[in-house]
Amino acid sequence: MLALFFCAGSAMAAEQEVLLTLQNNRFSPVEVKVPAGQRVKLIVHNLDAAPEEFESHDLNREKVIPAGAKVAIYIGPLKPGRYAFYGEYHEASAKGVVVAE
Repeated sequence: MLALFFCAGSAMAAEQEVLLTLQNNRFSPVEVKVPAGQRVKLIVHNLDAAPEEFESHDLNREKVIPAGAKVAIYIGPLKPGRYAFYGEYHEASAKGVVVAE
C-alpha cells in the first residue's frame, strides 16, 4: 500500500507546469509547447485590471481569471496536435495555442 502511495506521489511531482501571462488583453507566450501524452498544469497570471475567461473548445476548458490573480488549469494528456485557446472577453486579441509534441 505504501509503494502505491509513493508511486502516485512521484507521478504527481513530475507534472509539468507552464506559465502563461495575460497583459493588455493578450496571452504570452502565444504558442505553448507541451509534451504529448502527459498531464500539464497551465498557470495563467492575469496582469490586467479586469477579469478574463480562458476558453478552449479544443481542450474542453473554461475558467475565469480574476484581475491580478493566478489560476491553475490542468490539461492533458494530449495527443500530438494544436489546441487553440482564447480570452472570451477579448477574443480579437487574447488568442493562443497549445502545441503537443
